[in-house]
Amino acid sequence: MSSRSKKSFPLLALAAATLLSLQAMPAAAFQRGVTPGAAAVQAVTDRLIVKYRSAAGADAPGASAQARAKVIAQQRGARLGHLRRLADGAHVFQLDRAMTLAELRRMGEELRNGDADVEYVEPDLIAQPQYTPNDTSYAQQWALFEATAGLNLPTAWDKSTGAGVVVAVIDTGVRPHADLKANLLPGYDFITSTSVSNDGTGRDADASDAGDWTTAGQCYIGSAATNSSWHGTHVAGTVAAVTGNALGVAGVAFGAKVVPVRVLGRCGGYNSDIADGMVWAAGGSVYGVPANPNPARVLNLSLGGSGLCSTTYQNAVNAARARGAVVVVAAGNANVDAANTAPANCAGVVTVAAVGRTGAKASYSNYGAVVDLAAPGGDSGAGILSTLNAGTSTPGADSYAYYMGTSMATPHVAGVAALMLSRNPTLTPDDVETRLKGAVRPFPGACNGCGTGLLDANAAVDAAGTGTVATSPTPTPTTTTSPAPTTSTTTTKKGK
Repeated sequence: MSSRSKKSFPLLALAAATLLSLQAMPAAAFQRGVTPGAAAVQAVTDRLIVKYRSAAGADAPGASAQARAKVIAQQRGARLGHLRRLADGAHVFQLDRAMTLAELRRMGEELRNGDADVEYVEPDLIAQPQYTPNDTSYAQQWALFEATAGLNLPTAWDKSTGAGVVVAVIDTGVRPHADLKANLLPGYDFITSTSVSNDGTGRDADASDAGDWTTAGQCYIGSAATNSSWHGTHVAGTVAAVTGNALGVAGVAFGAKVVPVRVLGRCGGYNSDIADGMVWAAGGSVYGVPANPNPARVLNLSLGGSGLCSTTYQNAVNAARARGAVVVVAAGNANVDAANTAPANCAGVVTVAAVGRTGAKASYSNYGAVVDLAAPGGDSGAGILSTLNAGTSTPGADSYAYYMGTSMATPHVAGVAALMLSRNPTLTPDDVETRLKGAVRPFPGACNGCGTGLLDANAAVDAAGTGTVATSPTPTPTTTTSPAPTTSTTTTKKGK
């Protein structure tokens, strides 16, 4: 994978686009003043549309047809009357009470049964504005809503926001960004080496990012000096930035919570630390470390290195999956076959390639048979905007920045997995992977070796189905022969 390059950009304080596109959806599924996704989803409406072949173009259907419709309504304790004719010749009937979709569909079946004059019957559903965040830079988050390569999240948010789901961001740690901290849970720092941790200590309960800046030659002979990436903060913001707070950006699963697991620091992180972090994040036991009080159902790993999937990595993946956690991993950023990129090539993980704003494969993205699907990661100057920190070495002020990479595509998929699990907590990791891979649309541009397609969040939430609420079960390194840890997968490319 490629070495990292990064740059912070000031918040573009532009008002979010209105984007009040309408969809045919149940009236009860969206209510102002109610958290999106929290309202009851049993649809109701008080109108029925009927198309009669013989009454096409007539002001009203015949008396016998109206009488039959009235009798069918009366059998359900309702009164029905003809309201008006549509432009296409169909007719709208008004009921004196609202009915569920199931009731209306049964009425439609009875109207069609034995009457060849009925062409079709359908409920007259109520359209509502899709949930549109008021976050000031939402309009710049093309990956969430644009028709070409966006995730179709506004429609999905009316059904699920990720509430009740915990996502572990296994990365550089996080900063307590004002647009993120309300959705952060206590995490853990799994870095054992103080030279890597850069915070003066080894493993401890402080998962805050101390900065991963380096000096020239520090990681390996000839390595360049780098500024701190604050990569984990960017990834966490993509997953679950606080949304609807009239500040900054929106998160994919803003109803979910993030457990930060710090495994990457100066020059990257050891596989052994990453593996322990994965097991702990999912609720497993790690020697000498207190149990995670908030086991995650989704693990996001925007990291990796070259080589085959090690036994250590595979054991950690297996342990996490056994506890019900979905493991989502970046494919890598070297524009090569991901078959030689770990842990993207481990069994049982959801491996994510990146597309740019056109929907074509991002120039840097790895590809190949191990890739499951693709999501927006940015390319050609159109990056992914998320939370960051302005410090070049040690922490500074809150900021926002555009980053590009499979590191950015991965949290989009992890966030959508959280939306699915919130809607149906009974899904297994295999269920989630299968339904994610099926909830895609064709690539708008060339993306060979990018898996089954481009993720569609709304289709994924629909594919999750529904289930009873259950308790949650228990930018890319360049590998070198240097004894120092591999360079982190943190930020992969810069945007502008």
